[in-house]
Amino acid sequence: MSVAAPLARRPVRCCFQSTRRHVLRQFATATTTTNSPPAGTATASLPSSFQAIRDKSERVRTAFAVYGPPPPTTKPAASLLPPQPPSPAADTAQTTPASLAAHKVDVMRAYDRQQIARMDPTGARSRLFSRKNPNAAKPGDVLVVTPSKAGAEIFGGVFLAIRRSGIETAILLRGQLAKTGVEMWFKIYSRAVAAVDIIERRPRRARRAKLTYMRQPKHDRGSIEELVKNWRRARMAGRRNSAAGSKAGEAKGPQKFEAKSSRRGKK
Repeated sequence: MSVAAPLARRPVRCCFQSTRRHVLRQFATATTTTNSPPAGTATASLPSSFQAIRDKSERVRTAFAVYGPPPPTTKPAASLLPPQPPSPAADTAQTTPASLAAHKVDVMRAYDRQQIARMDPTGARSRLFSRKNPNAAKPGDVLVVTPSKAGAEIFGGVFLAIRRSGIETAILLRGQLAKTGVEMWFKIYSRAVAAVDIIERRPRRARRAKLTYMRQPKHDRGSIEELVKNWRRARMAGRRNSAAGSKAGEAKGPQKFEAKSSRRGKK
């Protein structure tokens, strides 16, 4: 007895999917075929093709459209364009010399140089802290700052660091007051500073530009009152000697030299 084989049946969902794919193909083919527009009319560019993306359910969906390059545009001839008036910038560029146009001035540096020449006409303070001067003040030296205000106390301390910023250049000095370390910043071009003097040189050149390690107790220089006192005494003695010499010269007056007559011929 022969038994017939069972018929292979496909689910209805496969038929729906195949029909959907066929419809999408027809829609994509109809979209890609475009009619050429008549001459003289500008039309927007249409998508030339669609990119199909498949998802997990094997469904085809259009993700994005791919547009072709825009049509070339022709520019009108230069003879057909209306004449334009010349711009003032072009006239300025033609009349300005090339040397003046290429020359650029740094305003801040020029301002700093002007202010420094005004506050330090002799250039003594600039040379005292200049990098090119071999005798300039170096970190580690003991400096004394004399204020310009009458009755103000001078401040002496170890030169720790310098902040170079043009007219705002300042130095940091560290001293000791009542066994307590005191640090002060002084602007070398300020009118409040009458003079800056070096009273002691460092025996060896410091390896650093900022001696901030001297704030530690084992590296602290300590009090420099004796150095300041000796410096003030020497300065006062020098002033007295110079004043006494000038007074002695004025009291003595001009000296007269008379030629002595020779008496060899007389008996």
